[in-house]
Amino acid sequence: MDINAFFNIAGGVALFLYGIKLMSEALQLIAGDKMRQLMGALTKTPLRGIFVGILVTVLIQSSTGTTVMTVSFVNSGLLTLNQAIGIIMGANIGTTVTAQIIAFKIEAFALPLIALGVVMSMFKRTKQLAYLASGIIGLGLLFMGMRLIESAAGVISQHKDMLLMLSANPLTGVLAGIILTIIIQSSAATIGLTMALASQGLLDLDAAIPIILGTNLGTTLTVIVVSMGESRPAKQAAAAHVLFNLIGSVICLLVLPFYKEIVAMSADTIERQIANSHMIFNVIITIIFFPFVSLLGRLISAMIPLLPEDKTEDVMYLDPTLLTISSASAVAAVKDELLHMGNIIGRMFDVVREAFFDYDSSKLEERRKKFDSLEDSVNKITTGISAYASEIWQRGVSDEVSTVLGCYVNASLDLERIGDRAENLIERCDAMDNYLSPEAIEEFRDMYDTTNEAIRLSLSSIEKEDASEAWTVIRDIEKKIDSQERTYRKKHIDRLNKGECDPEKGVNFITLLSNLERIGDHSNNIAGYTLDILALHKKA
Repeated sequence: MDINAFFNIAGGVALFLYGIKLMSEALQLIAGDKMRQLMGALTKTPLRGIFVGILVTVLIQSSTGTTVMTVSFVNSGLLTLNQAIGIIMGANIGTTVTAQIIAFKIEAFALPLIALGVVMSMFKRTKQLAYLASGIIGLGLLFMGMRLIESAAGVISQHKDMLLMLSANPLTGVLAGIILTIIIQSSAATIGLTMALASQGLLDLDAAIPIILGTNLGTTLTVIVVSMGESRPAKQAAAAHVLFNLIGSVICLLVLPFYKEIVAMSADTIERQIANSHMIFNVIITIIFFPFVSLLGRLISAMIPLLPEDKTEDVMYLDPTLLTISSASAVAAVKDELLHMGNIIGRMFDVVREAFFDYDSSKLEERRKKFDSLEDSVNKITTGISAYASEIWQRGVSDEVSTVLGCYVNASLDLERIGDRAENLIERCDAMDNYLSPEAIEEFRDMYDTTNEAIRLSLSSIEKEDASEAWTVIRDIEKKIDSQERTYRKKHIDRLNKGECDPEKGVNFITLLSNLERIGDHSNNIAGYTLDILALHKKA
């Protein structure tokens, strides 16, 4: 091969990949917080998973990225295997959109698109317009890369016979597709290269279709690598991706002549036929497999059975892999980690409840150790969320997503302070039956239950983005806590004046009430972050 042709192809592929990267980033920034909301829909049914998989893949321009995200969600327990299979099916369909875009023969508009994008970026009035400009530049670079590849392909026409040998043995074409996709790390780029070669007469449809099948298999390698260090559920999701693409490719190879005829009838140009072959394959295989999602899940579960594993109380959802794939998915992971942290706070409050209202001096040490372990997890998660959020901000996100992320980080800090207040409570549990009268215990229990409800409802409002729950905390529960604190403090002072309580020990009761009141304040703050997020949605 001529050295200039080689450099042109390498440069063309590089421009192509960079163009896709710019388009992906622009689409995600334009989508803003809606992308994060879309990620929240991943935990639904397999059918919805297919549609979400398609949309997410179109937005991030990478089926591998969507699948890697799915593996991460399965690893953290957010998705079941069956739900993951649905998303993987959708991702395979979503990636065909890029091939359809490439098939439009508009390389001549590459430079005008780049020029338009540059002009728009120079005179941008809003950030949305700047994101759009970046996306248009990316589209122009994509087609510029295709033009370079096609021009270089013409130079290597003397190797036409070698390339057409791929037609003689479909398995050779499949292997070529696998190897190219592994090297380039992009099935879209491999498909683009195949189209460029075919447009110059260097590949016919008999050779191109097996290569496209190979790209579907080659793209599974990244997912396999990512899942290696993860839990067995993550390995199951990766296996589902491999098995789905492998079985589909085998079926297609068995009926290759018939399949080729269908593809040949779908369009007049070979570029469009190649794009259609990619789309038809993934759509048909999804239709065939969807009724058997549960069966496929059971098969994979039998191949990779789950083992009893100790559940960590520390960071669960902050997967570093998500940072490189999609900022929206990373922000969604922060939200999940925040809710995980809230769950641990709830368990800390359960320990405090047992310590006070099921008082047993012989169990105090055991309960304190359990509490300390949970508090240590809360501290680790708070640090993890802050560090992870910093990584997201450094990589760049839209203002909308940045604001939501800030709300989650602030909520985690409030939760940590709630944990500190809970620690203040349990530290005053020692010999509490010696300094709290029955009346004081009942008053403390009443205010404790109200405060616990404030925590629960504020976290629920964050999880569901529910304004009514947030306002219940802010307007009703917070006022109730303040009223209880004032009322019970006054009653306790009356008891002290009447000599019914030991003044030295009785001051502990005032401290208990004060800590509960501050916990109510932090719960109020968390509910306020929910309203901030919802206000952001209304502006969008």
